[in-house]
Amino acid sequence: MNPEHRLIPRKILFGNPARAHARISPDGAQLAFLAPVDNVLNVWVAPAASPGDARPVTRDRRRGIRAFAWAYTNRHILYSQDTDGDEDWHVYSVDLESDAIRDLTPIEKIAARIEGVSPKAPEEVLVGINDRGGRELHDVYRIDIRTGQRRLIQENPGFAGFAADDDYRVRFAVTVTPDAGHLYLKPDAADGWREWLRIEPEDAMTTHAAGFDRTAARCYMLDSRGRDTSALKTVDLETGAEELLAESDLADIDGVLTHPTGKHVQAASFTHARRRWRVLDPAIQDDLDYLAGVAGGDVWVTSRSLDDRVWTVAFTMDTGPARFYLYDRAAREARFLFTSQPELEGLPLTRMHPVIVRARDGLDLVSYLSLPAASDPEGRGRPERPLPMVLLVHGGPWARDDWGYNPLHQWLADRGYAVLSVNYRGSTGFGKDFINRANLEWARAMHDDLIDAVDWAVAEGVADRERVAIMGGSYGGYATLVGLTFTPERFACGVDIVGPSNLITLMENPPPYWAPIMPLLKVRIGDYTTDVGRALLESRSPLNFVDRIRSPLLIGQGRQDPRVKQAESDQIVEAMTGKGIPVAYMLFTEEGHGFAKPENRMAFYAVAEAFLAAHLGGAAEPIGDAFEGAAFTVPAGADAAPGLADALD
Repeated sequence: MNPEHRLIPRKILFGNPARAHARISPDGAQLAFLAPVDNVLNVWVAPAASPGDARPVTRDRRRGIRAFAWAYTNRHILYSQDTDGDEDWHVYSVDLESDAIRDLTPIEKIAARIEGVSPKAPEEVLVGINDRGGRELHDVYRIDIRTGQRRLIQENPGFAGFAADDDYRVRFAVTVTPDAGHLYLKPDAADGWREWLRIEPEDAMTTHAAGFDRTAARCYMLDSRGRDTSALKTVDLETGAEELLAESDLADIDGVLTHPTGKHVQAASFTHARRRWRVLDPAIQDDLDYLAGVAGGDVWVTSRSLDDRVWTVAFTMDTGPARFYLYDRAAREARFLFTSQPELEGLPLTRMHPVIVRARDGLDLVSYLSLPAASDPEGRGRPERPLPMVLLVHGGPWARDDWGYNPLHQWLADRGYAVLSVNYRGSTGFGKDFINRANLEWARAMHDDLIDAVDWAVAEGVADRERVAIMGGSYGGYATLVGLTFTPERFACGVDIVGPSNLITLMENPPPYWAPIMPLLKVRIGDYTTDVGRALLESRSPLNFVDRIRSPLLIGQGRQDPRVKQAESDQIVEAMTGKGIPVAYMLFTEEGHGFAKPENRMAFYAVAEAFLAAHLGGAAEPIGDAFEGAAFTVPAGADAAPGLADALD
């Protein structure tokens, strides 16, 4: 590192956004967005003509609100919230005239979810509630946004979910078959169900319904049947006739722009290395052409007024915060609203380079590389000399890494590391073959992809082979544990965030509402109910191989995590300490599956930064006051992470 380089403070990189998620009201008169109140994210609302006059309309004081939606009343905001990450989700409405906040689902131990809002029923919302028996199944209710009165419209006899149209009619149900396929069923006249569409297992993760047209006689589907990538189609619900709307051979269709009242698809997007749009309706071609020149980066239309006069638009870029605009279609004018993090403006942020890594079996892995700016002055995506590197593994695994501003990439590159994120097999967006090649390949071919990416980085002169760390959350945390147990010679250290250590205990202790999808997990990960399946899962569980660990490990866990429960971290820490293998363990008492509160993020990344610096040789901002406001304990290994014990005193 250049001794004169001034580190970007963690508080800038990992604090709350100043403003985010701009959304226009259905009538186009009001603008809502997220912004902090006393360092906790809340919903703010302002006149669209005067965004500076915004006021907070929610009063969360703990975890922060992450997502919200306008009701079609134009006077209500809807949002979901749990407690400290326990995923006991409740749905709330906010009356903007009275400032009253109402819990629409005042039931303990549920995971309520908004199923739909409709301009045809502006004062009601469809909500799925799992309050019966073992809390495994979601029934569908119509709930009055003003009073909270709810009416059951569909009891769930055992399905994974339902699809309803804008008239709040349940049009079909979907269930997971024992072989991990999907079965779509339509209600029949006898109040029963009949099969409408069967999706075979190889297409189940890349084929699904995606809404209805204005008549509700046809549904939109993302469909990989008879092809590899998901195409966008319409399907006639009576005849089964299909019409192809959009496709890409490179990647799945992953987004659509649908007219707010006409309900016809106007554009579709797909993301290989970068997001690309294909316009289907010439009526918005000029709009998207204009927007492409407004701010650079990738364009997202995030909301539209019902009369389609006003849009909110976000631009993501790799070297700066997201930029939000209010777009007047008639005037063809985009008015700047705000950036998500103004403090990032003018900082020496680094570019994110899309790269393709070839796996040992020939599979192309879309990956993203960030480098310290000083190491790559010409911006070629290759440093002047090999660097210590952090392999950053995404969670899911049925998710993906994307191009754009990434605080982890910027943080690590600023500290002197090359940072590589890899869309290993099983990642979504690259077609069904790419996903299906991950079946039963946890700690095998999926991990081979990560090792192949490390080898690529070494061969390209990006990484110093002796100074590579592996880090990630959820599946990425599991991959970290696999890296240190299955390929211990490859990694100098590891950082595991909420990663499972034993695949059998993971599968035996899911949240109750995962019950309908357990056949899928058995086929994709392994069947814990059979002797053969248990043997496979045992052979892929890092807990059983802790004696192989030779590199330092830092673990972060949320006590309230309902997915990867605390026991997953406890048991591997106990096994390691029992064998005298050092491990540092931070247990966050007010977090679930990941760290949502900025105080907790700050505390963990401060320790992770010191940990990586000690074992890779990069720079580190002192821990200092990073623990202020955080809620965690250190059940083991306070001395195993540099500076942790001292900062606790």
